[in-house]
Amino acid sequence: MYKKSLSLVIISSLALLLNGCATQSNKDPLEGMNRGIYKFNQVADDAVIKPIAKGYKAVAPSPVRTGINNFFSNLGMITTVVNDLLQFKLAYAFTDAGRFMINSTFGIAGFIDVASMDKIEKRKEDFGQTLGYWGLGSGPYLVLPFLGPSSVRDTTGFIVDTATSDPITYTHNIGEIRLHNQLRAIQFIDKRAELLTATDLVDEASLDPYAFTRDAYLQRRASQIQDGAVPKDFVQEGFEEDSVAEEKSK
Repeated sequence: MYKKSLSLVIISSLALLLNGCATQSNKDPLEGMNRGIYKFNQVADDAVIKPIAKGYKAVAPSPVRTGINNFFSNLGMITTVVNDLLQFKLAYAFTDAGRFMINSTFGIAGFIDVASMDKIEKRKEDFGQTLGYWGLGSGPYLVLPFLGPSSVRDTTGFIVDTATSDPITYTHNIGEIRLHNQLRAIQFIDKRAELLTATDLVDEASLDPYAFTRDAYLQRRASQIQDGAVPKDFVQEGFEEDSVAEEKSK
């Protein structure tokens, strides 16, 4: 337990340190490395991951895929509730905990999204958003192998959430290694199948899919941290000018 806590402290400290490495006008100082990892992810996706996701989508009926997606989404509500509390969003924490309880019971372990049928909003919070809520900048943009777009702050948040509030991690901690690996594999395939149409559109519509994905990711994360509101100057100065400059440099 001590080693895990120490690791989390070290990771958080590293995020704070690296956060200062990126200025407001340059969120991608590691672009060379990131583009290399992005290319690796594309090759791996085209060769293995996308075909598996397409096969899963072709074989599994839509109700089955929806149920699996609902199940993992419901598990994620635990992380959302924890981060609601860390941000002192007590009303949201109460609502999100209620959504989790309703779907876990009446929704048969979350396979049926009963809460949405009752018009209860589906929200998502994570520790990366919590760090942003308390003023920590995103730091340098990062592309993670297999996982895709992130940042120093969000990678830190992902590690903390996975170690502390992800129920799937607990199956590993109690020695259910096979179950843990199976759940992770299904979760990964389900997420990739959900994004099939979106990634195809990005590849077809963008002159530079890497830059488009990066800018869209950072803008989306800024929006999530501010509960849907993104300052106009953030969009214009942070993304539009960078995109124009990149296009001119080609």
